[in-house]
Amino acid sequence: MEQLRVLHETEAPHATFQARLALEGLAELRPAALDIFQINIGKLCNMTCRHCHVDAGPDRTDAMMDAQTVADCLTALDRTTAHTVDLTGGAPELHPQFRELVEACAQRGKHVIDRCNLTVLLLPRLRGLPEFLAERGVEIVCSLPHYRARNTDAQRGDGTFEKSIAALRILNAAGYGQGDPRRRLTLMSNPAGAFLAGDQTALELEWKRGLEREHGLTFDRLICLNNMPISRFLEWLLDTGNLEAYLQRLTAAFNPAAIGGLMCRNTLSVSFDGRLFDCDFNQMLDLESQDGRVPFGHVRDFDPARFASRSIVTGRHCFGCTAGNGSSCGGATT
Repeated sequence: MEQLRVLHETEAPHATFQARLALEGLAELRPAALDIFQINIGKLCNMTCRHCHVDAGPDRTDAMMDAQTVADCLTALDRTTAHTVDLTGGAPELHPQFRELVEACAQRGKHVIDRCNLTVLLLPRLRGLPEFLAERGVEIVCSLPHYRARNTDAQRGDGTFEKSIAALRILNAAGYGQGDPRRRLTLMSNPAGAFLAGDQTALELEWKRGLEREHGLTFDRLICLNNMPISRFLEWLLDTGNLEAYLQRLTAAFNPAAIGGLMCRNTLSVSFDGRLFDCDFNQMLDLESQDGRVPFGHVRDFDPARFASRSIVTGRHCFGCTAGNGSSCGGATT
């Protein structure tokens, strides 16, 4: 794949992630208990963000999970001990079976996460969705690059911040972000350039003060992710001449302590077409979960014991998850 070739051929220390693990005296990555069942139900989105690692957008109707694969995901979920179902996209809310899938997972007693871009909640067809999610105890994880307009609009487009603030007001009105564990509102921030995410704890305090002071808004927690050098962010790095420096920054900031909390160790990631991956980032690079060199195949054939015995597939992009404070779908790992 072209992205993998570009990453491998770019000048930076440590040709492979496995080589760095070996230098630290660490073995290949192995899975822990499966806690999170992540489903990418489609790449359709109402936005086209510069940092998007999914390459989602309004034209991605070509990449939507069909009804049979949705059913296969629920069957596979029942074979696991996963306590959390993480629904992502694109904008997962735009999938025609989104509410049906949320309902099915909630009825199974799972903690459900909706990864939301905020602005999608302003679409007329989604009126009443926050109340629907609140009634089912769904955690909403919302992408918001910064609590100030300039940084958010620079990454996600002019006017995005204003729309995001309007959506956060709707969520607060539905009971989200008020400290209720069944209406948990999490904000997610990516840096607006070729640098690492800041200290999550300090930034959360700064964001809470800023959003409440300037907009009267509240939320429960902030998670910070490093930008992964893949898809649109990789294109931006290439276009701006920042790729080599960014890869060097990631490798120099390698933190062995971040490994224990990596999402690839406790997560099963299912693509819109039903294929199985160790994480959402591997999914976007077509690096399927493997048994030896053989891909695990479709979610309809999911075998928990076989999946638990695998070695995790890695690449140079993995330095993005082990740099600094660590980075995963749940935020910092240290």
